[in-house]
Amino acid sequence: MTRPSRLVLLLFAVAVALAGGAYLLTADPDDAELDASIAVAEAMAGDTTGYRRATDVRDFTFPADHGPHPGYKTEWWYVTGNLDAEAERHIGYELTIFRIAMTPPDEPPVRLASADSASGWATNQYYMAHFALTDATGQTFYDFERFSRGAAGLAGAQASPFRVWLENWSMTGTDTGAFPMRLRAEEDEVGIDVTLRPAKPPVYQGDRGLSQKGPGAGNASYYYSYTRLATDGTVRLGPDTLQVTGQSWLDREWSTSALGEDQVGWDWFALQFEDGRDLMYYQLRNRDGSPSRFSEGVLVGPDGAKTAVTREDVSLEVRDTWTTPDGQRTYPVSWRLRVPDKNLDLRVEAVMNDQELDASVRYWEGAVRIEGTATGRGYVEMTGYGDADTF
Repeated sequence: MTRPSRLVLLLFAVAVALAGGAYLLTADPDDAELDASIAVAEAMAGDTTGYRRATDVRDFTFPADHGPHPGYKTEWWYVTGNLDAEAERHIGYELTIFRIAMTPPDEPPVRLASADSASGWATNQYYMAHFALTDATGQTFYDFERFSRGAAGLAGAQASPFRVWLENWSMTGTDTGAFPMRLRAEEDEVGIDVTLRPAKPPVYQGDRGLSQKGPGAGNASYYYSYTRLATDGTVRLGPDTLQVTGQSWLDREWSTSALGEDQVGWDWFALQFEDGRDLMYYQLRNRDGSPSRFSEGVLVGPDGAKTAVTREDVSLEVRDTWTTPDGQRTYPVSWRLRVPDKNLDLRVEAVMNDQELDASVRYWEGAVRIEGTATGRGYVEMTGYGDADTF
């Protein structure tokens, strides 16, 4: 699994629950509850029959590939970033929208129990979104989650004009492409309204955009990233509306695949250095604690040139940990990350320890600072710690 696949387990769990009738499409989907007993192994064993698989290198076409790929089971638009406001105030953010197919594309859409296909509610697409803000200066973390079916205008995705949305959380572009991309989300006392502009071309992960997840044909995804997006706009924190500037990172992926039997989680690093380079590295963890052979990454130069990074190139050492207040999960929050061939010897530190999302699957995703042979900022995500792999 690559970093954008980190929450595919939840999406498959939703699909399993829907297929098994645990989630009833009878009223407002926000009023229904998923079966809390679904485990990762069961969720990831969902039937892939009838869905398209990522098996061959393909040409990417824009703006079409910024939009949805409904023939595949899962897809996501994943944005994280670090922003600065006045008085040296630092804010991290995450806005992610996931699409999941509930039935294969050639099968009829899922209907409400009391409606027919002409009601506007029938659909085979379901959406989930996460929105989080890290107020590093105030040491406060905010996180929110939403679900909706892709019908009646509640949620959806389109390529032209580019738009991905779940209610009033959205990513919008233009008739000709995704950029400049405007991100908007608000919940309770916090909100974000920022515009993203690419400083580098897209990076095609894996083999020209075909990212192998594990052994076997089709256990892969199509995956590209924008590793450096100039960002400006506003962030609302309580009564304060802050003008912000900074850098963001966008991951795009679509696939029909599953976790390997020995994989229990992953640690994903998206690091932006002050010298203009960017490093992405994801380390998949096996049950015995060793890194999976499918762990990999990429170093992106200031000009956008890509250099592959393998598991053998990287040394990752945990320097400190943090345990959740309930004592159930312990996460790393400080690392030494080395890539000797690239003269990288980095100390990566969480800007605050408690950046765990209280979502359907608990996971840690938060802003980090970087020191060492390169300095900068970034984001780290960690899954599969403690009871984070159960529903």
